[in-house]
Amino acid sequence: MAKELIFGHQNPDTDAIGTAIAYSYFQNQNGFDTEAVALGEPNDETQYALDKFGFKAPRVIETAANEVDSVMLVDHNEPQQSVSDIDKVKVSHVVDHHRIMNFNTADPLYYRAEPVGCTSTIMWEMFNEAGMEIPKNLAGLMLSAIISDTLLLKSPTTTDKDKEAVESLAKIAGVDYKEYGLALLKAGTNIADKSEEELIDLDAKSFDLNGNNVRIAQINTVDLPEAMERKAAFIKAMEDASKANGYDMFMLVITNVLDSDSEAIVVGNDEAKAIFEKAFDKKLEDSSVALPGVVSRKKQVVPPLTEAFEG
Repeated sequence: MAKELIFGHQNPDTDAIGTAIAYSYFQNQNGFDTEAVALGEPNDETQYALDKFGFKAPRVIETAANEVDSVMLVDHNEPQQSVSDIDKVKVSHVVDHHRIMNFNTADPLYYRAEPVGCTSTIMWEMFNEAGMEIPKNLAGLMLSAIISDTLLLKSPTTTDKDKEAVESLAKIAGVDYKEYGLALLKAGTNIADKSEEELIDLDAKSFDLNGNNVRIAQINTVDLPEAMERKAAFIKAMEDASKANGYDMFMLVITNVLDSDSEAIVVGNDEAKAIFEKAFDKKLEDSSVALPGVVSRKKQVVPPLTEAFEG
């Protein structure tokens, strides 16, 4: 059987990297020849989880077609979020928890998508369905992914399945998920030593919203006022990135992981800003606005923006 690469989205987070590693293990047990790789270096939070459970970061690739003919995707399906030459390889499997957009294949494939808080929750189900034991360290990495994506089960994306998976995986991994989870989330909030250019690209995804190229980035912090002191520098970095990449709108969501509130900074022309204001029923003041209770890009940001851009 020919080798296949497994990877998550660009600017990978703990779910993208952790689930790629978990799915590669799962598929190799099922007779496939796979390798988990990444479309970027792990962020601080992900590195914390990798170190905690004894994993090396997957190697980073820029293209896939020079290595393999076929790939498996986790935690994404939209082409603009994937490897740069995704159109030159066959996608044989997808495991995801996002909307499906602009995704087409020439051949039938295995596709599993569920509206849960994290792709690793789906992986946990797949291990259980197959009657396959989850190794202790892998359980810890999958647990980390769910904690990260659901903000320790506080995000509105959290489902009963996520809660069940967290309790099960924590038991296998031998950790107190609340204590470990807080340490994990805090590990990803160190933004002081990073430039604005780095921060706006750390956890950013591009979306095609009714023909508009919309970039949405998110930063986690434990000190929202301190992060907002860098607002002018963030705006400049976002404007430069928009010019360089043709973004019609660039939105930065800065989230306090302890109290589940966010502040949004928005860059774009007057029309784009008006669409943003329509989507959230809020007025921007000097390009920013408070978004109390908003923590999920997938569930609380992309859907209202999609509706507003199409309206």
